[in-house]
Amino acid sequence: MAKFAPQLINLFATLILLLSFAMISQRRIVTLINLFMLQGAALVAASFLLGYVTDNHELYISGGLTLVLKVIFIPWMLHRVIRKLNVRWDVETLLNVPTTMLVGIGLVILAFSLALPVSRLSSALAGGSLGIALACILLSFMMMITRSKAVPQVIGFLSMENGLIFAATAVTNGMPMIVEFGVALDVLVGVLILGVFMFQIREKFDTLDIHNLESLKED
Repeated sequence: MAKFAPQLINLFATLILLLSFAMISQRRIVTLINLFMLQGAALVAASFLLGYVTDNHELYISGGLTLVLKVIFIPWMLHRVIRKLNVRWDVETLLNVPTTMLVGIGLVILAFSLALPVSRLSSALAGGSLGIALACILLSFMMMITRSKAVPQVIGFLSMENGLIFAATAVTNGMPMIVEFGVALDVLVGVLILGVFMFQIREKFDTLDIHNLESLKED
């Protein structure tokens, strides 16, 4: 198993990146949530594999937290939210799909260029995957910028956090456990607050388009 670990980790890293590309081009919110869930599952598999190879038990806890939050609880909650709000599509984007993909390719090239010097200095088993992790962060940030509805922006934020966790895992074989729990708690609280925020937007404007918030000005 340890013999093929680098190849398997690169496989999971590539899968995470491909899912990020699929997410930036996806317009159906239900499918977007499912892609996020698959990305979380790939991150869990990479964490468990690294934990097994490096004998770092903290990575098992990190993978378990990701499994509970990113694969089970948050996707379930987001599906429940969009059912209640009757939201299925997000067609109001800043860029069309071909342009989005071209910009995404440019961001991936930039990410690999920035990560190459650091990857050479890293002695971690997955240090070579730092470029992929940084690319996922940039792609998620782009998704947050180019989407006008609240739900895809929440998913973009959560996907960015996936990239940050994978970057920490790739370079250092895992963050300290207290940091892992802090990040997990922040993500959980943030998602709950954003869920309330989405309901308030829908109640006020009968839509989840955040551009309507620009109309809230003091008299």
